[in-house]
Amino acid sequence: MSVDMNSQASDSNEEDFGENFEDEGDDDDDGGDDDDQADIEDYYIGVSNDVEQQGADSFDPEEYLFTCLTYKESQRVLLEEVNTVAAALKVVPAVAKLVLVHLHWHFTQILDRYKSNSSLLMSDALVQPSSTSRTVTPTQSLQCGVCLQVVRRDALLALPCQHSFCQGCWEQYCTVLVKDGLGVGISCMAQECSLQMPEDFVLSLLPGEELKDKYRRYLFRDYVESHFQLQLCPGADCPMVIKVQEPRARRVQCSRCSEVFCFKCRQMYHAPTDCATVRKWLTKCADDSETANYISAHTKDCPKCNICIEKNGGCNHMQCSKCKHDFCWMCLGDWKTHGSEYYECSRYKENPDIVNQSQQAQAREALKKYLFYFERWENHNKSLQLEAQTYQRIQEKIQERVMNNLGTWIDWQYLHNAAKLLAKCRYTLQYTYPYAYYMESGRSKKLFEYQQAQLEAEIENLSWKVERADSSERPVVVGEGELCASDRGDLENQMHIAEQKRRTLLKDFHDT
Repeated sequence: MSVDMNSQASDSNEEDFGENFEDEGDDDDDGGDDDDQADIEDYYIGVSNDVEQQGADSFDPEEYLFTCLTYKESQRVLLEEVNTVAAALKVVPAVAKLVLVHLHWHFTQILDRYKSNSSLLMSDALVQPSSTSRTVTPTQSLQCGVCLQVVRRDALLALPCQHSFCQGCWEQYCTVLVKDGLGVGISCMAQECSLQMPEDFVLSLLPGEELKDKYRRYLFRDYVESHFQLQLCPGADCPMVIKVQEPRARRVQCSRCSEVFCFKCRQMYHAPTDCATVRKWLTKCADDSETANYISAHTKDCPKCNICIEKNGGCNHMQCSKCKHDFCWMCLGDWKTHGSEYYECSRYKENPDIVNQSQQAQAREALKKYLFYFERWENHNKSLQLEAQTYQRIQEKIQERVMNNLGTWIDWQYLHNAAKLLAKCRYTLQYTYPYAYYMESGRSKKLFEYQQAQLEAEIENLSWKVERADSSERPVVVGEGELCASDRGDLENQMHIAEQKRRTLLKDFHDT
């Protein structure tokens, strides 16, 4: 599972914003059966309903209403808002767009500011010179301010700031900027003049339809990115736009390419950690390259018989194949001691006297703290990858059992859902560690660490049961088509508990 959250180029899917997109995204089924893939987006499909049928709290803190729009649908949404603002402000649509971009398409704010001081609104949006700026008095000179050539009067063009330049210089200036990828934001050529050029002014200067089409795509990109309710799908070459009522750091999924991301930052979904914190965490992980050797080992020695053990599953509850000793992969402690005190393994014990020690000691303590959280973050990342393999094996075993008349697909669906829910819970747990790392000490952190530990304990219990169910060579069959319900009931009950712990943590600490 990749956790790379580096920003993608904002015009990466520019070639898809064209007339070729006549479809409305109805080809979603061409990619085959997505359930056969152990992708993270699958973990959220159908699992919640299955758990809620077991009597779980129906409140889902991750519930978020959004709509996936095609390129043409997005254009219609933008055009409706532009026409409304243009009529209210009594300006042309091209000017209305600059005002909308300036205030991130907040219609009520635009109206309020227009009623309060229309001139100030237009100057702040850089579509008219401010009353305090130095105005240029139109002269009778026919000399271009850039190339200094004397030209015909009708060849001189100017914005409302009255800085006049010949059409040839305007054309060259706009052509260069558009080829560099600029849409909204092309300003006057005069030095220290930041007045914005409306799109109709730029379009009249661009040579050739190809360049004009590229400029329109850049404008569309900038309009969507400036809109507080819209986000471009970050999927490769995907032209879809996600629309919401209230912008929040919530999970959204593109209906066309199935890309899953956080609406607010357009990066990989990261609840309960907020966007700024997770970006800071991943930057730190990338910079602290000296930790690579520390977390690279995949093997540890059994704390009882010292035999070398390789972790080949996602569960952190380990059992030595030689001496059968049960221990924790993270702290190597006896698994029996984890019970209700499991949080001792996931909670970092701060040194209260560290502020009074030397800078070297404080630096060592800072690295020790970082390594503690990073090792657990990385461990759950690896567990997700291993459990994705378990998920795939379960799919194959279910198919084999159905083919051998050992129950129907419905009979074995609970194993399928258990593996998906396990990944869903562990994915949330992984992102609790950056949250805890940057969280200040206090009552709130103690509560968070307690809930984090409770979730971790239940996830490991669920992982243990899922892996044991996966390793079972043959199910217990009471009669033809009748399966023993004890193991199934136990697993479904554990699913319910784990999901409840996950929801409780997100409800209390998810970014609101």
